[in-house]
This record gives sequence, C-alpha cells and structure tokens, in this order.
Amino acid sequence: MFAQGRRLSCLLLAAALLLTAALLPGCGAGGAYARRGDASSTLYIGEVASSFPTSYMPWFSRDGIAPTISSMVYSPLFSYDENTGEYVPRLAVSWCYVDKEGEPIVTSSGQPDYDRLEEVYGGNDSAFFPVRFELNPDAVWSDGTPVTVRDIYFTFDLAANQKLSNHAGALAWVNDLLHKYDTNTGLMKRQGIYTYDTGAAEAGYAISEEERDTVFYFEVSKVLGAIAPLVSTVLILPEHIYAPIISLDNPLNSTSPDEALSYAYLHPIGCGPYTLDAEQSNAQEIVLRRRDDYHIKAADGGALYQADTLRFILYQEINVAIYALKKGHLDVLDSAISANYAALFEDDENIQLLKAPGLFAQALVLNLNAPADQATPRRTILSDIRVREAIALAVDQEELIRNVLSGEGRPVSAGLVLDTMPDLYNPEADILSGDMTDRLVRANAILDECYPRRDKEGYRCTEDGLRLSFEVLGSPGEQEAIGFLQVLLQKIGVEVRFAAKGNSPESTYLYGGNFDMTIQGVSFSLYNADIMFNSHFSNLNRSSNYGRLQDQAINDKIDEMRLTINLNKKYQAIRDVQLLTAAQYYKIPLYCSNVLSVARTDRFAGWAQVDGSTAFSLESLEHLKMV
Repeated sequence: MFAQGRRLSCLLLAAALLLTAALLPGCGAGGAYARRGDASSTLYIGEVASSFPTSYMPWFSRDGIAPTISSMVYSPLFSYDENTGEYVPRLAVSWCYVDKEGEPIVTSSGQPDYDRLEEVYGGNDSAFFPVRFELNPDAVWSDGTPVTVRDIYFTFDLAANQKLSNHAGALAWVNDLLHKYDTNTGLMKRQGIYTYDTGAAEAGYAISEEERDTVFYFEVSKVLGAIAPLVSTVLILPEHIYAPIISLDNPLNSTSPDEALSYAYLHPIGCGPYTLDAEQSNAQEIVLRRRDDYHIKAADGGALYQADTLRFILYQEINVAIYALKKGHLDVLDSAISANYAALFEDDENIQLLKAPGLFAQALVLNLNAPADQATPRRTILSDIRVREAIALAVDQEELIRNVLSGEGRPVSAGLVLDTMPDLYNPEADILSGDMTDRLVRANAILDECYPRRDKEGYRCTEDGLRLSFEVLGSPGEQEAIGFLQVLLQKIGVEVRFAAKGNSPESTYLYGGNFDMTIQGVSFSLYNADIMFNSHFSNLNRSSNYGRLQDQAINDKIDEMRLTINLNKKYQAIRDVQLLTAAQYYKIPLYCSNVLSVARTDRFAGWAQVDGSTAFSLESLEHLKMV
C-alpha cells in the first residue's frame, strides 16, 4: 500500500512541477530568471515558508528563516562543534576556567582540565565557576565601530533583565549565568559579569590596561554544561545602537516599537560575516552582502565565505521551489526534501543530492498526565504504563524507515540518545529492539489483560465500550508517518488518527496538555544535556515535557547529572537517565531521518555534507568555488 503511495506521490509531484511552470516568473523580487545571467558570486537560495520576517529584531525567533539570517548578521562568542566537542572562535578567541588565584585551569594542550577543576571547585566552599574570556581585537560592527567588552556586558546584562529585554527566551539562555535581576522590580540582585570598568579588580579578577576592551569574566553555576549554551546561543548586540533607545517602556523585544527601535529592527548593525541590504530586501526576497571587514579570514588571508551576496527567495510551496531549482533559477534549497522526491534528481548531472545523517530522533509523545481541564477518558488510558508499553512494542522502526523514509534513516534507542555519541549512548536503554513477531505477541498479551474486549472492527474497547482511539497531532509532512502508525497499531487493536496541529501548536495544544499524542523531534548531546533532559522529562511549565511526566527518580538523576563537576560521573548520569526514561514508554522512538537536500553544480561546486544540515550551511559557504 505505502510503496504504491510513494510511486503515486512522485507521479503527482512531476505533474505539479509542470503545472507550476506558468507560476514561476512572478516569484522573487529579482525575477525568476535573474540567476541565469548572473556572473557574480551571488548565491540564489530557495526558502520554503509561509512568509519572511518583516523586521529584524536582533534576537530572532527560531522559526523558519530567522535563525539563518541571525547567524549571518550577528555572532555569538563561539560556535560549538557537537562532533568534536570543540569551541570554534567567533567573536571570542579563547575561554578558560580559572582557579582561585586567577590561573587558567587547562591541560598542556590548552583544553579544560576537568580533574583540576573538580579538585579546586568540588567542595562546598565554592558556589560558582569563574570563567575568563578574550575577544578578537579585530572584530568590528558593520558600521565600523569596534566590538568591545562593553557590548558583551550590555548584551548579557540585557538578557538577564526581563524588564528591559521582554524576551523570555533570553532569560532561559542565561539561566546559569550568575548575573540576576529581580523580575518584579527590574533591579539587579547579583552581579556576575566583570570587565575592567565594571568591578573586575574589586571582585579579584586581573585585567590589565591593555586588556580593558577585550578581556572579561563570567561567574556561572557549577554546571559543566553551562558554558556551551551561554557562549554559542546568545547573539551579541551593539551597545552603541541599542542602549540609547531601549527602556522599560520601549524594551528590546517590543510589539509596538517607537520610531528609533523600528529603524534599528529594519537596518540591523551586526558583527557577523554578512550584513542586510535593507533597500533590496522585502517580503519575497532577503539580500545579504558579505562584509570585507569581517574579522575571521580564510587560511590564505582572503574572505572566509566565498559568496559575496546571498539572495534568499521565498516559495510557499515545496513543489514550486523544486521546479525553480530544476529549471536553474536557484543554486540551492535551504529546505530538506522528502525521500519520495529524491528520484527526481538522480539523473540530473547539474544537481547534487546530499544525504546528511540526521541529529534529531522523532518520537511519538503520549499525554500521560493531562491537566484536569484537559483530561478525557481516552487520555486517562494513556496514564497506564502497561498500555504505553504495548504501544511502544508495536512500533516497528524498520518498517517506518522503509515505508515512510524510503530507507533514508536509522532506528533510535528508547533512550533517545543516538549511538553516534558513544560517550553518552547507553545500549542497555535500547529496550524496544528485537523480533517484531515476539514484540507483537507481548504487546497483545499485555492488552489482553487490560482491555480484552474488541468491537466489530477489531479495535479494543473499555468495559463501557469506549474504543482505544487516539488523535496524533502532526504537521502535513508527518501525515504519512502517522498513517503508517495506524497500520502498525491496528495489529494490537489500537486506533490512531491524524489531527492537524496548525500554527503555534505548542501554545495552542501542547503546553496546555490538550492532545492525545504528538510527534516531537528530540536531540540530546553533551552540549544541551543540562537544559534539554530537564525540559523534556522534568519541567512542567511551558517546556518540551508535553505529556507532563512526573517521576522523582528521573528528576533526581537529572539533578545529579547537572550538578556533578566530575566529567565521568556526568557521562554515567546521562547513561543512567536513558534507562529511567526509556522504561516510562513516554516518548516512543520512531526513527532518525537523514537530511536530504539538493544543490546545483553548474555555477558553484564544493557543497559540504554536514550532519543534520541541508546543503546550504556555513561549511558550504567556506568551500564553494565558482565553476
């Protein structure tokens, strides 16, 4: 059934591509045919979204194109390479923990010395880690103003002050920075950022006169994972632009900005490798220009990124975007494509199909603890761990990968940590592997004890005749996966049906517990473990713990993992958490899909395949060469 469906979808897509030909010339402010005659190193990038941003507030949301634009225009202190665990310099060139005498706590190779760190700060006499940073002295804002520690202090101070930022996300980003404001009064409760001019000497941190613009210190919670999100998530803002125009009445993230703030939104001054061409950008096209004065250079001293202009062109339908790429109106799609579409590109010598391993595990989340105002008889059924175990046993990942992803993916352990991270992955948490025939026998045996009655269609029912039938919230792109889950769960007498989650599903359905089941992307690594395990399995307040799991043993183990400063114990605690969460049958693994993307090779060659990324990435921008 599903193999025929895939063939039909390809035929329908081919027909759709032909029908879109007449629609294409109107797409994009520059005209659909601009690329064909362009001999410059301009990259034409197709974006599939409902709309483009109409303003450029510095701390963009994480939806659609916003993170891509923000990563080009602004910069954090470092980026974090999850494959190597290395911090890659962006605005800063170095960081280190320091001991109580101010000496770096590093190994002979310059890496953090975690054994020494535990020796110095493992006792109860120390409440935090002091961390020393040094900025790149060549970094400048796009208006030519030097980037200094004043910008760092301003940015992190603002992120910690909810009254001035009006940005809940920023407050979460700096949660482990011990620089705190009272959320009611907006008054500082504790300083945790120190520069030459903001009390470094008084706090015991040595900064010389020569270092006053480049060296600063953070005081952070004694959490080993605190540094990564602090330095790689927060985009640094220009103090000279925003300090004069934001206030309690006109906060940074304002729904009704005044004239000065509106102008700053529309004409961003950044410290990243590209700057916005505000005059050429509009609701259909966003244009970025490469900065010649960007402080990070290629090995030969030239520009780090090879495209001098980036043109992001909006398409509201993937079929139209694919047609534009095939006809040569785009260089690359910054959108993953379905495996069903891969065959469309296999015989095109001018198009490269990239298959990057995914980083996200897709999981079926069960609402096991709906709040009182959202509780229903069917949701109450999911509070029974036996029912959840039976559902988990019936989910055949290999069949899902074969039928839904056309083989482009891999199975995931019930612990939801990918086996590509050997330091963190616990094979003992893979409790849902094994022969599917045996698993179905076990699943049916469990449900025979709980709900032996079946209706005339073979679905299980309660004693009152209520069918075990659940809606699965999903996006249109997840409809095929949910359709195949219907086939799998029918084998144990459980019915599931697709339900569209629409726009803003977290606020509409998930945070409030108004759902039966949903599909959720999950990614755990050493980089995010301290935040994400708590968010997915412990926190009950507007977090990724949609089904509101409450388990004290899990909470205790997550706290242990967060608070230990022994790296080996942290690894072990992460492995232990996987055993505990897997045994709840709460977030049932479906698969980890490969990221399939396409790029043309007739103007540029050198597209990089990066785990979890499309062909359009910073790595590609470094290696592209004009043909």
